[in-house]
Amino acid sequence: LHVPLGRIELVQRYVGAGGGRITLSTLGGKRWKRQKEQVEGAVRDLAGELLRVQAARAATPGISYPEDTLWQTEFEAEFPYEETDDQVSAIAAVKHGMMQSTPMDRLICGDVGFGKTEVAIRAAFKAAESGCQVAVLVPTTVLAVQHERTFASRFRAYPFRIASLSRFKTPAERKEIIEDLEAGKIDVIIGTHRLFSKDVRFKALGLIVIDEEQRFGVEHKQRLLQLRTTAD
Repeated sequence: LHVPLGRIELVQRYVGAGGGRITLSTLGGKRWKRQKEQVEGAVRDLAGELLRVQAARAATPGISYPEDTLWQTEFEAEFPYEETDDQVSAIAAVKHGMMQSTPMDRLICGDVGFGKTEVAIRAAFKAAESGCQVAVLVPTTVLAVQHERTFASRFRAYPFRIASLSRFKTPAERKEIIEDLEAGKIDVIIGTHRLFSKDVRFKALGLIVIDEEQRFGVEHKQRLLQLRTTAD
């Protein structure tokens, strides 16, 4: 297709998702129209599901967590660093949302090294202490291992079980973790896309933490929607 030099802004480099080979359509043919119609239908379906879940979350009572306990206060006092003002503000906002009767949706933004993980850890402690399970979704196996160590270190003085689910675990270990998760024997599970698998079930899921949410695809978020109707 020839484009006049005066309209060069209409020409853009194509940046596609995934490593698949792109098949071009013929100008004036029916294939491009058909593909667009299929995509429009898929987008409508996804939008409808989003609206359905959001409506269900708005109408369904969620988990209203109690005020901070002595354990929570002691746990937070063990943090080896001094909190920044933004951290204090974010932690207070998250706790406030968790104590409301409607399910919480909250986005925490911050540069690397500014303490987002500690915000998640304190929320996870609050949920676990109240008898709810916590799912921490991460995009990479390496991050799953790092978070498991960090959470385990912070929770070491308390009777909560931390586990991770990724390809670094043996088949026997994964089987045991999945069974214990469904039985309620695991309080905080950290995992990659493996947590989206249909064989992964929770006994009392109360909080979902998504690390680097933008790195999860539409199909993964669709599965996540099915998990989180009442979870914060």
